[in-house]
Amino acid sequence: MSKQFKIPAEMRTDVGKGASRRLRRAGRVPAVVYGGNREPATITVDHDSVLHMAEEEAFHSSILELSVGKDKRQKVVIRDLQRHSFKPLLTHIDFLRVSDDQVVRINVPIHFINEDKSKAGRTAGVVISHQTVEVEIDALPKDLPEYLEVDLADLEPGEGVMLSEIKLPEGVTIPALEVSADNDHSIVTAIYIREGQGTGELAAEADALAAEAADVETVAEAEEADEAAEDGEAEGEGEGEDSGDDEEASKKED
Repeated sequence: MSKQFKIPAEMRTDVGKGASRRLRRAGRVPAVVYGGNREPATITVDHDSVLHMAEEEAFHSSILELSVGKDKRQKVVIRDLQRHSFKPLLTHIDFLRVSDDQVVRINVPIHFINEDKSKAGRTAGVVISHQTVEVEIDALPKDLPEYLEVDLADLEPGEGVMLSEIKLPEGVTIPALEVSADNDHSIVTAIYIREGQGTGELAAEADALAAEAADVETVAEAEEADEAAEDGEAEGEGEGEDSGDDEEASKKED
């Protein structure tokens, strides 16, 4: 990976909630380093510098270098980064030790490219939905990618891209797919959101459903029809009564 993050650290001797609060007030973040067949170690790191690094996407999927003093170096990855519930503050960090010959399992982001150049992206009424934005991978530190790239240039309306269709760099695997093919799923889809849009089968089906719905008589329409029929019958009866009265009147005159 081209990006390198180096984090100065200090060994931590005092533990407990009170000690952690004092560290945070002093601008330090309590952290723990574990793994690598060694005992966990408690350390502290500078809050502001790590917070600034954490704003970069690559920080979360990179091999980091912790340095304690002048001669202690350790390669690690972020395993957990805890934040304050509403303040822009880091409260605790878990680092996992890694070595050059040890496979690392880590989540990396997915970058979708050429979406606006695809037919799906240029078709009115079609929405491209990114259903997965990161994926868990296995790789040696030297093969660890900063992100995975998915080219959507050939994406058609009504189609999608599966997890298994991601082009992986050499030495990188997706453990979920290694376990079972049933773990394969869509990571992006292009769907119609309105009837009458586009020329694909999905749009035609949507138009047909809309036409069928228009032919169905609603309750309000049925009630209006019944009222109109009743009014018509009432008018007919009234006309019959009037004509009968006129006949009787003419007979009396005769």
